[in-house]
Amino acid sequence: MKLKVLLGFILTFGLFQIVFGQEVVVTREGQRGYLVGPGDEITGKVMNEPQFDFVATIDDDGKFQVPFFDKTIEARCRTEKELRSEVTQLLSKYLKNPQISVRVTQRKSRPPVVVTGEVRAQQQVELRREARLLELISFAGGETGDAGGMVQIFRTTPPICAAPNEKDEWIAESNNGTDVPSRLYSLSSLRLGREEANPIIYPGDVIVVQKASPVYITGEVVSPQGILLKGGGTSLTEAIAKIGGVRREAKTKDIKIYRLKANSKEREIIAVNYDLIKKGTQKDVMLEPYDIVEVDKSKKSIAQITLELITGVGRQGLGAVTSGLGQRVLY
Repeated sequence: MKLKVLLGFILTFGLFQIVFGQEVVVTREGQRGYLVGPGDEITGKVMNEPQFDFVATIDDDGKFQVPFFDKTIEARCRTEKELRSEVTQLLSKYLKNPQISVRVTQRKSRPPVVVTGEVRAQQQVELRREARLLELISFAGGETGDAGGMVQIFRTTPPICAAPNEKDEWIAESNNGTDVPSRLYSLSSLRLGREEANPIIYPGDVIVVQKASPVYITGEVVSPQGILLKGGGTSLTEAIAKIGGVRREAKTKDIKIYRLKANSKEREIIAVNYDLIKKGTQKDVMLEPYDIVEVDKSKKSIAQITLELITGVGRQGLGAVTSGLGQRVLY
């Protein structure tokens, strides 16, 4: 329910340019053209027979009527050419060789596509031809510098003329806890031109370029803070370098990564030997969204403690040790 409200808000507020376009279906023979749907207005004109001219709105069942005929004509998912042929056949009962034009004069059956999230120019796009994900993201100016590695597509409206199995697949694959099916696609795969990462977009789809997720680095580092995981991913070594590196006291042989378990708020602990990673004998760790990296303070050895006592670094500790001892004077 919350998602529906959000999608409604996205569709009606805060969007900028509108570019006109619409849904088509492509067959093996090529592009069929615009397919009529409920809410569309069609206009028919008959040469030299104006009494048969008509303007009709396709009803919720996908049908319309021609004047002087009780029979309804099925219009859903049919082209202007197909409708003209049907109307011609119907009027042939009264007219000899009727010359008829049938045009879609208002296209109201498809909602616009929304491109939002981390793009440079959030858009509403009304499709008049086949369009794919990459084209629509590019049309919105591409992703911003804060974009993460994923794009989520919400299918708010089942495509009017899609095959039934395609509708069922989207519903079956929905795992976002709502009745609005969605799918995730990788931006890096999209940039590499992989076909499976560049789906056809239908009217009513909401494309959300997700913001990069943060990871948090704390403890004995120069500048403890959160950083964003950008599209290409970030390794532990890169993350530590971005915040200025570790302090001298850091326990680099045992850095801990607290990582969320799948579908849980609990975290698992991953122990990493940063020294071995730097030497190249251990593989670097790729960080995941919302990881917490803790660089602990190293425990001091006896030699370090002795050195600090001698050099005065540990005066406070020395005072505590000697305060209970008797005092003697050597002349």
